[in-house]
Amino acid sequence: MKRETHKPTGPTQRMLRVGELVRHALAQVFSRGEIDDPMLEGKVITVPEVRMSTDLKLANAYIMPLGGEGADEIVAALNRHHKFIRGRVAPELNLKFAPDLKFFVDNTFDEFGKIDALLRSDRVQRDLHGDEDEQ
Repeated sequence: MKRETHKPTGPTQRMLRVGELVRHALAQVFSRGEIDDPMLEGKVITVPEVRMSTDLKLANAYIMPLGGEGADEIVAALNRHHKFIRGRVAPELNLKFAPDLKFFVDNTFDEFGKIDALLRSDRVQRDLHGDEDEQ
């Protein structure tokens, strides 16, 4: 009889923990302004989430500049300097290998806005409160 193996459907505890360590280390690097790039000067960059690969060798960092302006250009600048940033982040992690970093624009706020607008639409409100009118 063949045993079924259970594969985890989401990130493991270790992936989540290391992702959080990387997120904090990135936030410190950004707050100290250590990256020498005119595109990043004076920008406040938040790091809402870092997703780690299963082998912990790749960290996908989702960032959003304050106000959301110029996000694509900031991501491009961060990706240009990913080796420098990796060197700054590595000592904070206490891992055997420092993960490679890739930066992406965090679109979750846009998604939340779309869902909120949908929930507030007349059509949804009519469905939600339609039963009250009939009684």
